[in-house]
Amino acid sequence: MKKDIWKEKTKTCNERDATFTTVSGIPVKVLYTPDDLSDFSYDHDLGYPGEFPFVRGVYTNMYRGRLWTMRQFSGFGTAKDTNKRYKYLLKHGQTGLSVAFDFPTLYGRDSDDPFSRGEVGKCGVAIDTLRDMEILFSGIPLDQISTSMTINPPAAMLLAMYIVVGEKQGVPSNILTGTIQNDMLKEYQAQKTWIYPPKQSMRIITDIMAYCSEHVPKWNTISISGYHIREAGSTALQELAFTLKNGFCYVEHGMKAGLSVDAFAPRLSFFFNSHLDFFEEVAKYRAARRIWARLMQDKYNAQNPRSYLLRFHTQTAGCTLTAQQPENNIMRTAYQALAAVLGGTQSLHTNSMDETYALPTENAVKIALRTQQLIAYETGVVNTIDPLGGSYFVEELTNELERGAYKYFERIDKLGGVIKAIEKGFFQKEISRSAYEYQRKLERKEKFQVGVNIFEEDEQPKIEILKIPRAVETAQIRQLKKIKRERNGRKVREALKELRRAAEGGENLMPKIIACVRVYATLGEMCGTLKEVFGEYHEPIIF
Repeated sequence: MKKDIWKEKTKTCNERDATFTTVSGIPVKVLYTPDDLSDFSYDHDLGYPGEFPFVRGVYTNMYRGRLWTMRQFSGFGTAKDTNKRYKYLLKHGQTGLSVAFDFPTLYGRDSDDPFSRGEVGKCGVAIDTLRDMEILFSGIPLDQISTSMTINPPAAMLLAMYIVVGEKQGVPSNILTGTIQNDMLKEYQAQKTWIYPPKQSMRIITDIMAYCSEHVPKWNTISISGYHIREAGSTALQELAFTLKNGFCYVEHGMKAGLSVDAFAPRLSFFFNSHLDFFEEVAKYRAARRIWARLMQDKYNAQNPRSYLLRFHTQTAGCTLTAQQPENNIMRTAYQALAAVLGGTQSLHTNSMDETYALPTENAVKIALRTQQLIAYETGVVNTIDPLGGSYFVEELTNELERGAYKYFERIDKLGGVIKAIEKGFFQKEISRSAYEYQRKLERKEKFQVGVNIFEEDEQPKIEILKIPRAVETAQIRQLKKIKRERNGRKVREALKELRRAAEGGENLMPKIIACVRVYATLGEMCGTLKEVFGEYHEPIIF
């Protein structure tokens, strides 16, 4: 046979001194053939775009019908500063907004909180009250734009502010489109911004799911995020397995709260990383769609086909960007973006070359946006759906990642499920171990980063940096004090009292939070009220 003859020839060929594995450690064969897919069924395992199990894409015509939403994650300084950047991006062809919040906002703290000192507006935009949200979206019609907000413990408050801004623009909540991240499970596992314990966080999340299914039906209530799991050091396989297992945990809690799975599952979305192991990343997205579709149908008995669709946003891998030779980051981002597109993403953020130093400058963020536009309009990869489908290598790698994910599911189930596994430190240990092993491979030069451990240069790069002046914090606190003086204090106290009463009982929290927002209660006041009832989370000692 020709294959046997070829195999004999390869025995006499020299190979480079390299480790041929994926980032997840999956061995990569010298060649893939039909023998690697001997049990493969096109209809059962692959299918057609927009058809179960959705490996080739969640929509029938994919990018031939509509390109992915081009988002650039942006936020810095005051709401006015960020509003200006949003208008700049929209002017240059961005088709959706993605809001980055500063650390105090992420932790549900006001800008005048002692905890916030020195961090106001530094790594994102500062949002204290509805007034900030009004300024943030001033001149941006919310009925014509989709907005993603990367916010977790205070997600209910930021969503409430967005809803009220829509009302003030004359846009009813049933028209609003967008996403809140609202993924607390991965916070305990990887990103580490939390306020309340897991049980209470899940209560808030299911309240949001219930409220939005009725009042904000086009809103994605959770963006189940593997991105931060990957940024913390996981492999692609761990990102796939942990993210999907978190997703199924949210489904189970929604059902336990009395919601029909088909009432909320269609509005769950996902958020994945796109790293540099090109084919592994493409296979990861394809495996994710198949696993989600099959378990939603077989295990959770969803009846609505839209509940089977794993729709996802992608961001290129910030952890792969280097301070050395930062222009190389443009190419890294381009390859990662291409993998996301070939993997069938629904929206995409491309990182800027200078983000290892600071928040991106306007020029750097424009290059990042142009990277997406070049892929969309010049490469031709959008002309046919899933062009890598049927590749022996890609299909077997997809199968291998799927098998690995199910093995992780079994391990997590044996620990008692996701929350029990968090309490036992399982995810934290797995991610830390993988991060350590990858760093050791770089140090041993088993894996490479151009400009870092291969093709190094001594020359110090000259790069423009966006700096946030201290005056931003002063101005933000001044604005907050002004709001507190001008608002009706009695109405604020009454609204917060009603929020506390709802938290102590079983009432849905969202209407009470919206009522607080309308009278300009601060983010810190609302989160503080819930903290008094729910308590604070303290991570167990893992190592």
